[in-house]
Amino acid sequence: MSVPVLGLPFLSEEAARAASIAAREPTWRRDARLDAVTRVMTLPAEPNQLFTPYLDLRAVRFGAVAPSGETRRMVDGGTLPEGASALVDVDATGARRVLGSDATAAGLVVADLASALASAVGALVEPLEADDTLPAADPFGHVARAMSTLDMVIAVPAGVRLERPIVVRWHAGRDGTASIGRTFVVLGEGASARILEEHLPDDPAADPGTTQRLWWDTLEVILGDGAALEVAALQDFDPDVIAFVNRHATLGQDAQLHWALASLGAQLHRSRIDNRLVGRGSSVQQVEIGFGQGSQLFDLTSYTRHIGTDTTGDLLSKGVFTDRSRGYIKGLIEIARSATGTDSYLGEFGMLLTRRSRSVTIPSLEIDQPNVRRAAHSSSVGPIDEAQVFYLMSRGVDRDTARRMIVLAFLEPVVARIPLPEAQERLRGLLEARWPSADAAVAA
Repeated sequence: MSVPVLGLPFLSEEAARAASIAAREPTWRRDARLDAVTRVMTLPAEPNQLFTPYLDLRAVRFGAVAPSGETRRMVDGGTLPEGASALVDVDATGARRVLGSDATAAGLVVADLASALASAVGALVEPLEADDTLPAADPFGHVARAMSTLDMVIAVPAGVRLERPIVVRWHAGRDGTASIGRTFVVLGEGASARILEEHLPDDPAADPGTTQRLWWDTLEVILGDGAALEVAALQDFDPDVIAFVNRHATLGQDAQLHWALASLGAQLHRSRIDNRLVGRGSSVQQVEIGFGQGSQLFDLTSYTRHIGTDTTGDLLSKGVFTDRSRGYIKGLIEIARSATGTDSYLGEFGMLLTRRSRSVTIPSLEIDQPNVRRAAHSSSVGPIDEAQVFYLMSRGVDRDTARRMIVLAFLEPVVARIPLPEAQERLRGLLEARWPSADAAVAA
């Protein structure tokens, strides 16, 4: 199947040059933007032929939104959440940061890319100048590379261990606008940190039929040898938001990465995760969930590439869908010839609460090295198991409560990994709040 290019009205070489000039960027960054424009204009919107039948952008009105073109600056200000090391609050106008005493003492850097390169951790973030921390053949990531108005860096020096999480709060921006940016996270050798991303609603009453906002971002991670990073994200955007996000990570020797990602909001949420396990003994654990209602679409894709020896991957994606919502859950484990001793598992599961909801799960393997410990995948799509409902009802639980308990337990692996207790309880509350509409849909 032939897939056309994205064809974005707001993307051009002139627009990329203007963004680079406005940000006063060096030549290498301008050239990277122009290279990204070429890629977006020539690459197919879905490079993997296995996944091409499940590219659906009909809900997006690209011609109705436009980037502001104004460079977003990083300034100091804000109130640090209880239990957090640092806060970055990002909207269409800029980013406000506040660092706790522990983050300041540890030398944590939260800055724009130019400031980070000129800071005391300049050598740590110097690899970012190569600008190769996104998948080469995916045009969605290159849109952010071409048109970003905020290149934000979070850098943790070697040997630093931050116990409390770094909170990054995102707002989608104004009606009719496209908020486009990039976030880089770099951990030095032996460093450890936790990051909580909160994608917050601005107007819960927004009507997706009359307005639309575009949020387009990346999270590009480089982990040094022995580094450990936990990333949790809670996406609860308004229903008029179209959200595209690329998360890409490169892991050094014995580095550890944990993803815990939950998506509830937005009209369309398209997520791609790329894990590159380069160093020997590196490992990634990933859990991702989506809960769709109305006509929402969640397009969740992950690629895990085992390159170094004795690497480990444990990847789990789950979706619950009611009303007319849909979920496309896709994944690929690639084991290179150099990746002896690999242990990798990919699980994808969809739960349908109504007859009109839809989901597909497409786990896949590409193995070029037979000497592995494990290479396995599994998937399923179906309604709630009535045997489980019957068991709970036999213990005195009513039917609606039994169904709710089963679904919440199905999603709990992500909920339990949210680092801040108040954010964890907020996610549980949001999931509980979905039940009145879910029950009504089931009854209908």
